Amino acid sequence: MTTTATKTLEATLAPPTTGKEQRLERTVATYCRALSDAFESGADTQNAVNDVVTPYTLTSYAKDALKNYVPQLRDTYNASELDDDHPVRFTNRGFRIDHSDEREHEFCWRVPQAGRGNAFWIPLRINPEQESLWLDLLDESMTVGEFRLQQHRTSWVLHVTVEYEVTEPETPDNPTRIGFDIGESKLLTGCAYQNNTPTQPYIYDGGRARALRKEMHTTLKRLQERNAEQWRVDERFDHYQNALTDIVEKASREAVEYAESFEDPVIVLEDLSYIRENLDYGKYMNRRLHSWAFARLTDRIEDKALEAGIPVEFVNPRYTSQTCHACGHIGSRGSQSEFKCTNVECWVSEYQADINAAANIANRFDPWGESVPWKLERDDSPRDGSTLDSATAHRESSARPAQTTLTEWG
Repeated sequence: MTTTATKTLEATLAPPTTGKEQRLERTVATYCRALSDAFESGADTQNAVNDVVTPYTLTSYAKDALKNYVPQLRDTYNASELDDDHPVRFTNRGFRIDHSDEREHEFCWRVPQAGRGNAFWIPLRINPEQESLWLDLLDESMTVGEFRLQQHRTSWVLHVTVEYEVTEPETPDNPTRIGFDIGESKLLTGCAYQNNTPTQPYIYDGGRARALRKEMHTTLKRLQERNAEQWRVDERFDHYQNALTDIVEKASREAVEYAESFEDPVIVLEDLSYIRENLDYGKYMNRRLHSWAFARLTDRIEDKALEAGIPVEFVNPRYTSQTCHACGHIGSRGSQSEFKCTNVECWVSEYQADINAAANIANRFDPWGESVPWKLERDDSPRDGSTLDSATAHRESSARPAQTTLTEWG
């Protein structure tokens, strides 16, 4: 059985002539006005968005993309305001490329423009590692989804979402379940679940990502307060976004490598759309959940796992950090780093909170189809007032073989 895999191809436009750059800038400015007007109007259906964007001088490909995107901003991302920078989105009907190995830049892209005969061609500088995928686009062995144009200070970047068929990994009869908990203080915590016991946990620290996000917020705010040139603001924003993207790529790659170290692995992830739609952490945490790349990291793990032939399953995330992985009893979090089981008959006393959560995520997937009971009994917030991130403590092997305490991990 096959399934559809998704990748995003990236190319930088060769420096355009003055006339072409002006046309690109007009397209971006018009699109941003249409997006802002549609969003501010409160339109939440395709028909309502269509009524707003119809008068704008945009191609039908851009207008159709807006009709999909604006309702999605409200329904899926629960956005209350627009970011300052949005790429121009086009539906796949408008995508055209040309290839010739006799040119300096072998690939050219036909830039959609409003009005008959106004589209123009521009050379692309592609990532050499993605050349085979660009060639696959030409022979139609993969299909194009949405494509996006974005200006980055002095350069223009094209992102193309592509879909292609891969063999769908099958879940083994007796798999090793690998649960991953995504947080902020510990960006990613993995735990294999073998013989009903957490095994060889893995932690990717989130301190660097958290510091970058904080630094980005502070730096951009100061630049704006000083009325800095827009190119300076854009340059710093791109710097931080590239650094965060590198972290996501490295963490997702290491996660899949960790899973590959076990026999017959199945990666188990939380269904984060369920978190966004059903839980309310208040304005502060909601903003952090929406702004940080929880979904991006989940997507990259899923993509890389698919390429590696590892099945991925999604489970309900509710109460995974409250429940004891050993006995299923609702415990307590005395601090951000510590989980305590309150069942006096359970061998677990203190446990590293992220590893406990990852073990619960792994255990929640049942390949034999049996239900996994859980229920809420108390608040999950740490008592020391810290945020709802994952934990920061250490672990060591205790006198009990499966016990994980709080003195080694950090």
